[in-house]
Amino acid sequence: MDFDVLVIGSGPGGYVAAIRAAQLGKKVGIVERAELGGICLNWGCIPTKALLRSAEVYELIKHSNDFGFSVENPAIDFPKVIQRSRDVAGRQAKGVAFLMKKNKIEVIAGTARLSGKNSVEVKLNDGAARRVSATNMIIATGARARQLPGMEIDGKRVLGYREAMVMKELPPSIAIVGAGAIGVEFAYFFRSLGAEVTLIEMLPHLLPIEDEEISMELGKSFKKKGIKIHTSTRVEKMEKGKKEVKLTLSKDGKSETVAAEYVLMAIGVQGNIEGLGLEELGVQVEKGWIKVNKFYQTNLPNIYAIGDIIGPPWLAHVASHEGMLAAEHLAGREIVPLNYNAIPGCTYCLPQVASVGLTEKKALEAGYKIKVGKFPVRVNGKAQGMGETEGFVKIIYDEKYGELLGCHIIGPEATELITELTLAKSVEATYLEILHTVHPHPTLSEMVAEATHAAMGEPINI
Repeated sequence: MDFDVLVIGSGPGGYVAAIRAAQLGKKVGIVERAELGGICLNWGCIPTKALLRSAEVYELIKHSNDFGFSVENPAIDFPKVIQRSRDVAGRQAKGVAFLMKKNKIEVIAGTARLSGKNSVEVKLNDGAARRVSATNMIIATGARARQLPGMEIDGKRVLGYREAMVMKELPPSIAIVGAGAIGVEFAYFFRSLGAEVTLIEMLPHLLPIEDEEISMELGKSFKKKGIKIHTSTRVEKMEKGKKEVKLTLSKDGKSETVAAEYVLMAIGVQGNIEGLGLEELGVQVEKGWIKVNKFYQTNLPNIYAIGDIIGPPWLAHVASHEGMLAAEHLAGREIVPLNYNAIPGCTYCLPQVASVGLTEKKALEAGYKIKVGKFPVRVNGKAQGMGETEGFVKIIYDEKYGELLGCHIIGPEATELITELTLAKSVEATYLEILHTVHPHPTLSEMVAEATHAAMGEPINI
């Protein structure tokens, strides 16, 4: 065999799996047809956060008078905003290349197709071909933006997230179809820089998988920012013109037309399963996703699959953890299967949104009797000092045993605060462990303890 382990795809699942396998003494190769680091590093998680940071800085400048500073007529250099984002992604990609060399992982630039349970045909990017053999394989080819018939992304007027990230100028107006994490992040970004934004969601609330109260709070915040929101709304038709796109919307049996210079499609993802040779090899695929067991093995035990290609949750941190577990399992290590009930979700608009565990609705549907505590951000001293007072912390406990069931945060640094609750959920902590943990003052983290006090009917600062 050429390799003990061959990884197909170098995103946050693939490259982490390759490194972990190499650490465990395996001879590892990785096939990547585009940039090292995959979509997340080059076109998703990392560069979008750079864009959002630019939007945050611009908003802070606009409110500088609140902090005792006077800034006259701040101007936006939109190409520089975009270039900074690309530079951040480029540095990260170089970092992955360094890690491949450090761990003696051979990088094969090309497109892979499984030709047997231990062999892969690679069409190299230089036009040549190479046959590669491996004892074990890990498929980590990720996912791409889902498209609707008649509303396909053309890269001109109808954009996907990739095209939206490299626009040459700030669009005067943009309609965003889909209000999941990608949709609301781009809505915040474009609106903060001055674009007219229309956000369209088929389900009743923004961020439909989040707790309903959190989604409603975000909707209020976005409306204050001037974002036009259409929920419980379908896009029935799209008409592309030379300078704008018209969308026919329907809600409650009524229709209306919305026009914008660009449309961003953010309606979810579909797995990159095409061209891999899965069908010929007999690898089981279910509803467009590769089927695996709790160790990430397909029905062919030496072929593993991880990350977005195996279905939701489509999160980079999940892919990375799955990659490490797959590498450890094929190396003969005993592993603890991933607890998918303790996966944090993060949305990086402003205010930020983060959550872990059950929503209030899901907890009740599961039959729990619950205690719910909420603490408003505006009461927190650190938040007041920061000048960011939107939102609240909502925490849910099981009434019988006191176990933490879920936590939902909207407000400053929510995506950082959620880690404490993720650890607590992972170790099945109760409200007692939270209350017996001394939270430093003044910090945003105090809100977690305050919300817990409120859940127990013993609020301190409200």
